[in-house]
Amino acid sequence: MSDDEHEEQNTQYESASSGASLSYPVQCSSLRKNGFVVIKGFPCKVVDMSTSKTGKHGHAKVHLVAIDIFTGRKYEELCPSTHNMDVPNVKRSDYSLLDVTEDGFLSLLTSDGTTKDDLRLPEGEVGDSIKAMFDDGKDVVVSVVSAMGTEGVVSAKESSGPK
Repeated sequence: MSDDEHEEQNTQYESASSGASLSYPVQCSSLRKNGFVVIKGFPCKVVDMSTSKTGKHGHAKVHLVAIDIFTGRKYEELCPSTHNMDVPNVKRSDYSLLDVTEDGFLSLLTSDGTTKDDLRLPEGEVGDSIKAMFDDGKDVVVSVVSAMGTEGVVSAKESSGPK
C-alpha cells in the first residue's frame, strides 16, 4: 500500500450538525388534526383532514388542509393513505425579552444566560402585542418555534414571575 492510499484511509470527516433530520416520514393515514406535516417544502399544522374511498381498484385518499406555522399561509394536499409524507421536527422554546432594537430585531435571554439576537420582530398582531407589552415596561416571555432550519416568534405573554 502506498503512502497516499494509507493517508486516505486515515482521513477523518468532521460534521458540524447533530445528525438529526429536519423531518421524518409518516404514513399519510396516521396523520392527525393539529399535528404537523410538510407540504410543498413548508412546515405546516394540519387544520382539517378527511379520508375518501375511491373506486373498485383505487386507494383511499387523504385530503389535508394545513397552515404554514411561520407565515399562516394555507396549503392543501391530496395523497393516497398508504403513501408516506414528511413530518417536520418542531421544537418550541420560551425566552425572556430583553430589548427590541430600532432595526426590528429582538434581544432574547436563553435559559443558559446567553443572549439570542437573530430573530426579527414578527409582523401583524403578535409583533404589535410584543411591542406594546415591552413599551409598557412589562416582563415579556416570547415563544419561538423552530422547524426545517427556520425559526420564528409565534406568541408572547406577560411573565408572571420575577425577571
